[in-house]
Amino acid sequence: MDYTAKLDEALTRLHDEGRYRTFIDIERKKGHYPHAVWTTPEGDKRDITVWCGNDYLGMGQHPVVLAAMHEALDATGAGSGGTRNISGTTVYHKRLEAELADLHRKEEALLFTSAYIANDATLSTLPRLFPGLIIYSDALNHASMIEGIRRNGGEKRIFKHNDLDDLRAKLEADDPAAPKLIAFESVYSMDGDFGPIEAICDLAEEFGALTYLDEVHAVGMYGPCGGGIAERDGLSGRIDIINGTLAKAFGVMGGYIAASAKMCDAVRSYAPGFIFTTSLPPAVAAGAAASVAHLKTDQARRDAQQTQAAILKTRLRGLGLPIIDHGSHIVPLIVGDPVHTQKLSDMLLMDHGIYVQPINFPTVPRGTERLRFTPSPVHGPKELDSLVRALDELWSHCALNRADLAG
Repeated sequence: MDYTAKLDEALTRLHDEGRYRTFIDIERKKGHYPHAVWTTPEGDKRDITVWCGNDYLGMGQHPVVLAAMHEALDATGAGSGGTRNISGTTVYHKRLEAELADLHRKEEALLFTSAYIANDATLSTLPRLFPGLIIYSDALNHASMIEGIRRNGGEKRIFKHNDLDDLRAKLEADDPAAPKLIAFESVYSMDGDFGPIEAICDLAEEFGALTYLDEVHAVGMYGPCGGGIAERDGLSGRIDIINGTLAKAFGVMGGYIAASAKMCDAVRSYAPGFIFTTSLPPAVAAGAAASVAHLKTDQARRDAQQTQAAILKTRLRGLGLPIIDHGSHIVPLIVGDPVHTQKLSDMLLMDHGIYVQPINFPTVPRGTERLRFTPSPVHGPKELDSLVRALDELWSHCALNRADLAG
C-alpha cells in the first residue's frame, strides 16, 4: 500500500470538488472586535472585518470577562493540573457549574472541555444508564450529536427535520415499554431555523420519553437571562437535559449539560469523555462564569445583536440575494456551488478585507453551499455598508442568480 499516494488522492478529491478547507491566520485585536489582522500567505499584515465568528455578542473582548480571567490566572497559574477527579476540580469550575445550573433552572450542571465533547460523551453514555434506550434524532442534528448516538451502540431512529408526524410515527412503531429519548436542537446553525420545542415536549410526555435539547446557538442569545429558546418560551422545566456552549455567545471556551442532580452525577460517573479529560484551565472557567453572570442582565446586548441581524437580512433581501430567514440571528446566503462559494469568500477577503468562510458539503447538502454571516452588536453601520456593497458588486461579477431561491 502506497499510503502517501492514498493521502494525495483523498486531498485531491477535495480540491477537485471545491471543498478543500483553507484556514487563514488571523489575530484578534483586543477591544476592536470584529476587526482583526490577517497574515497573508506572503507574510503581509492586513486589516480585516470578521463576519463569520461565533463570538456572537463580542463577549470574548468584554472587560468583565478579561478581568476575571486575569484574576484567576494570577491566582492559580495556567493549567488545571488534571482531570476533574485528579486535582482538576477548582472553585472556578464549581462556580461556573453553579452559574449554568441557575441559568437553566436545573439542579446541577456538568462542565466539559467543549460542547462537542458534552454531546458526544453524554449521548454515548445514556444507553449504559438506560439499557435498551432508543434515541430519536432530528435529521439535521449537529455532528457531535450524531457521533455520540452512533457510538453508543444502541437503537436509533432518525426523524425528518422538524417533522412531528414522522417523529410520532417512529415513536408509535416502537415498544411502548422501551426507554426513549428525543434529541434535537433549538436553533439549527446552518439555516437558522428553530426546533418545535413545545410540540416535541408534548410527544415526549405522551410516549414517556426523555428530552435532550442542544441550545448551543441559543444560550446567551435568547430568553430573559440568556438561557436560550427553552427559557424564552418558558419550557426549560420540560427539558430533561440541556446542552450548551461557552464558546459562542459567552465568548470563551467549554461546553456543558444542565439537568437533574442524579442525571449529572450519573453522566459524571460513567462518561469516559468526562472522566479521562483534563479539565478546563481555571482562568477559562473564571472568564466563562463572569460572562454567563453578566449576560443574565444584559438584555440590551442581545437586542442589539438581533437588530443588526435584521438590518443585514433586510439589506441583502433588498438586493435580491437568496438569503434564508427563519427569524434567528444567523444569516445564510445561498450560493449553491462550492467553487463559486470559495471564489466569493476569497474575493471578499482579498479585495474587500471581509472574512467569511465558505460552508460546503458535508456540513450542508450539495447544491446548498453558502456563506453564513453572524452579525454582532459591534458590527456597526460602516461594517454593514462595506459588506453590502461588496456582496452587491461580487454577486454581479460572478454572474450569480439574484432570484430569492432560498426563501
